[in-house]
Amino acid sequence: MADTRPSSRLSGFYQKSVAERVALLSDWAGLNPDETAALDQSLSLAQADKLIENVVGRYSLPLGIGTNFLINSKDYLIPLVVEEPSIVAALSYAARLARSGGGFVTGSTEPVMIGQVQLLDVAAPERAEAAILAAQDELLAAANSSPTIARLGGGPQEIRVRHLPHTPTGPMLIVHLLFDCRDAMGANAINTAVEILAPRLEELSGGRALLRILSNLSDERRAWAEVAIPAAAFSTPDFSGAEVIQTIAEANAFAVADPYRAATHNKGIFNGIDPLLIATGNDWRAVEAGGHAYAARDGQYRALTEWKVGTGERGLGTGDRHLAIDSSQSPVPDPQSPVLHGRLELPLSVGVVGGATRSHPTAQVALKILGVSGARELSEVAAAVGLAQNLAALRALVTDGIQRGHMRLHARQVAVAAGTPTERVDEIARQLIELGEIRVERAREILGTGE
Repeated sequence: MADTRPSSRLSGFYQKSVAERVALLSDWAGLNPDETAALDQSLSLAQADKLIENVVGRYSLPLGIGTNFLINSKDYLIPLVVEEPSIVAALSYAARLARSGGGFVTGSTEPVMIGQVQLLDVAAPERAEAAILAAQDELLAAANSSPTIARLGGGPQEIRVRHLPHTPTGPMLIVHLLFDCRDAMGANAINTAVEILAPRLEELSGGRALLRILSNLSDERRAWAEVAIPAAAFSTPDFSGAEVIQTIAEANAFAVADPYRAATHNKGIFNGIDPLLIATGNDWRAVEAGGHAYAARDGQYRALTEWKVGTGERGLGTGDRHLAIDSSQSPVPDPQSPVLHGRLELPLSVGVVGGATRSHPTAQVALKILGVSGARELSEVAAAVGLAQNLAALRALVTDGIQRGHMRLHARQVAVAAGTPTERVDEIARQLIELGEIRVERAREILGTGE
């Protein structure tokens, strides 16, 4: 079914008042009055007391909207919960660049997670493995412990066995349960399933089961995003578009080769993904852990992204879908003109049912704003957001430098920290920028409150 929502290309959205943005967003996403109110009122203290232990209050973070996103020819507004200046603006700018190449194209695997059972004191590992694999049908039937997931077409899929002959405490046999979680993140279902399997695995192996736990390296549950942007979109008064895209590819190569750079490079990717996951009530810590582990899958920690300079021919050729220009969104560039091709692929275990996604009122509104049909679509949107944030950071680094735009937005935080009245924050921030001194002490001097 074709997307019937209006365009996410909201020119001047950042220039509107908060009330005007809320009204525009409510109309765009079809929010009712209670849902609109949840953008501000959010979680009550009574609700918070039911989510975690020892509650004494609430801690608020800004909820912003990333604009301009076109993913698989569908428009999205991206809810983002984050405190760091420049992230929302950078994402929106990168999404606008991507539109000039037809937007993002995404894909994903089936939502299969991994549960692990650690078996110790196994006297004959090879014989134990054979016995476990021979009993796979029995084990999968026993592990089919979630009627809800089974009703949706998910459940246990496969048993695998891994040998760890050399560990600090001796050899181990590790049994993997592959479990299709459908629209759930799946932690509870998988942890329950491996608990059920542990006694039978002890019988089959002659060993002792210790840990039974979900793995956050969900490399069977991956999402990816690709983009192809004509060089002309990157032209500035100081740099040609061809220069910019070549230096973006060179900057990415640095992160592929060097783990010290890769750590900061990948952190920037999660600057985009984490705020979306927080907004939708997902476990961003689990996704980060899996992403960083995946970045080291060949033995060295590397960049999660690929950026290459090519021509108008679409696709990096490494995913299940290839890029195609949507000519209704932008003119098709000359097939021989330089084009920047980008790709991000990583494990993305997210859900749209259960947990905070259904118990936190603002998370429910965030999901409605996104308009995703399920967990796989959410994971693909997250991959596109991560790729956009990486593009924005690399472009800034190779042109004006990352600090210029970031410090301009940081000046507002400094003004607030100095005790500036709300109505004067923009004025004081502007003066700090003009003076080139973005410091709390300087802001207080301007206000006349310095010591």
